[in-house]
Amino acid sequence: MNAQYDRIGENYSSNRKADPRIGQLITSALGDAKTVINVGAGTGSYEPIDRDVIAVEPSEKMIAQRPSSSALAICASAESLPFDDDSFDAAMAILTIHHWSDQDKGLQEIRRVARKRIVILTFDPDARPWPTRYFPKLAELDAIAMPSLESLTRRLGKSEVRIVPIPHDCQDGFLYAYWRRPEAYLDAALRSGSSSFWKIGDVSAGLSDLERDLKTGDWYRSHPDLLDQETFDAGYRLIVAEL
Repeated sequence: MNAQYDRIGENYSSNRKADPRIGQLITSALGDAKTVINVGAGTGSYEPIDRDVIAVEPSEKMIAQRPSSSALAICASAESLPFDDDSFDAAMAILTIHHWSDQDKGLQEIRRVARKRIVILTFDPDARPWPTRYFPKLAELDAIAMPSLESLTRRLGKSEVRIVPIPHDCQDGFLYAYWRRPEAYLDAALRSGSSSFWKIGDVSAGLSDLERDLKTGDWYRSHPDLLDQETFDAGYRLIVAEL
């Protein structure tokens, strides 16, 4: 995973900027936690600025792109957190669990270091947003890499699963953020912000089909319900576990 993100990380900070509306949901979920560990922190998106935060990130290239004003970042993995038990009020892990080499171990570790609360932003692998029609390998990858919501809540204990509505103009370029901006998927620079496109390889057939459907108007005729929506449930979920 380190090597992969050392490649993806070249333009990551320009493609992946925190969306303040999603950020507010994460901050709210952290509740009264004053000390927070951000596991798989990347370039620092969604780290609260009103808490004492320490970031953990395995890719040095990602750490190098963190703003100078961001929290202290330590190069380490979720599976082996270099902290004592109950070191933090809360642990957060934002769109990262699918990259962990050992999800069970990573979840055990964040439970070990958090005293009160765990907040995880993830994706429901049972969801099938429209891009999977053009890129079916995305659905296959989701099924393999993303833990089911049931397995997550079982391993974390008492948990609440919250829907994360994705704004139509989402500022963060994660995989299904462009649900109302289909032309964005034709842009290789924007696709480079998603590790899934790196993983599934050749997407030329899907790109050709999508480009054709946009030119003919078939995409718009197939998705009239999306055109006026301000937000969309693309399958992203916030798991909030009370310890």
